[in-house]
Amino acid sequence: MPKNSSNKSQGQNLKKRHRFFLNPYNDCAFTKCPKCDIKTKIRKFPLVIHIEPQQLLLLNKQCKYCTNCDLIIAKKQEIEPLMAVSFSPSNPKIIGNNYVVMGTVDKKGWKEGNQNSLSSSEMLERIYVFKNDILTIGKKRLP
Repeated sequence: MPKNSSNKSQGQNLKKRHRFFLNPYNDCAFTKCPKCDIKTKIRKFPLVIHIEPQQLLLLNKQCKYCTNCDLIIAKKQEIEPLMAVSFSPSNPKIIGNNYVVMGTVDKKGWKEGNQNSLSSSEMLERIYVFKNDILTIGKKRLP
């Protein structure tokens, strides 16, 4: 089988779960869902964040969640400082790089990933990518 068709079929077999919105607003908490206007709940989700170049971060984060729309809303202003704290001792050069919140993993995958018992390729196999049509991307902040 040609290499391209194999990659294409792998991409089509991605497990999908939830919708996601990275909230860039300081003054908007989204206590109600922006889509259906129902009150959001607070839930913890093990988010998978890809930081350029080729760095994965697992972040078990409290987020707003609409059970009706299956929509997770995370505040950008809360995620970025946690990313900086995570990498300041081990890899400070990537702090401030572009990133993508890719999806979630099951709690078991999050625990194993935090214990460094999973390789990056094993972690990628466990990811549930978001159902969004458009990826939510965090951009570098200018000084």
